[in-house]
Amino acid sequence: MATWTWRFEKTDNAEVAPAVEPEEFTTQGDAESWLGEHWKALLAGGADQVRLFEDATEIYGPMSLKSAEEA
Repeated sequence: MATWTWRFEKTDNAEVAPAVEPEEFTTQGDAESWLGEHWKALLAGGADQVRLFEDATEIYGPMSLKSAEEA
């Protein structure tokens, strides 16, 4: 079974520890729903962008956590 995980980064692609500890998700939808609930806390905690992985394969990213007004 695939595992979906997030990687949290600064704008220079350097990995940072998330302000909210994520779990490993069994579906892409669960991972995206979790991000939708926690993105503000993650941004406030120092992450600027995220990448989504299915196992070791990058699905998309980097995706900014900043709103269009902040970017």
